[in-house]
Amino acid sequence: MDILIKPIVTEKMTAQGEKFNRYGFFVSLNANKLQIKSAVEQLYGVKVDEVNTMIYGGKRKSRHTKSGIVTGKTAKTKKAVVTLAEGESIDFYSNI
Repeated sequence: MDILIKPIVTEKMTAQGEKFNRYGFFVSLNANKLQIKSAVEQLYGVKVDEVNTMIYGGKRKSRHTKSGIVTGKTAKTKKAVVTLAEGESIDFYSNI
């Protein structure tokens, strides 16, 4: 099972990373906090202090087509905000 899907690289998360040493990730829906903590520690080689998770429900979407209005729903997602220990950091741009 792939626990970490992708990191969240936005202006808000970058500011939190610089100020509070927090980093965000999209994670699997059935992953718990202990699994997320161990996955981040193994993948990036850092010490994790705290993990906060949140689940966002899917949004209803509709679009107009030739055959009428098509409605649907986007998939729900789970995000994790990871607080690292003092002096630790993650550089997402080192592999580019």
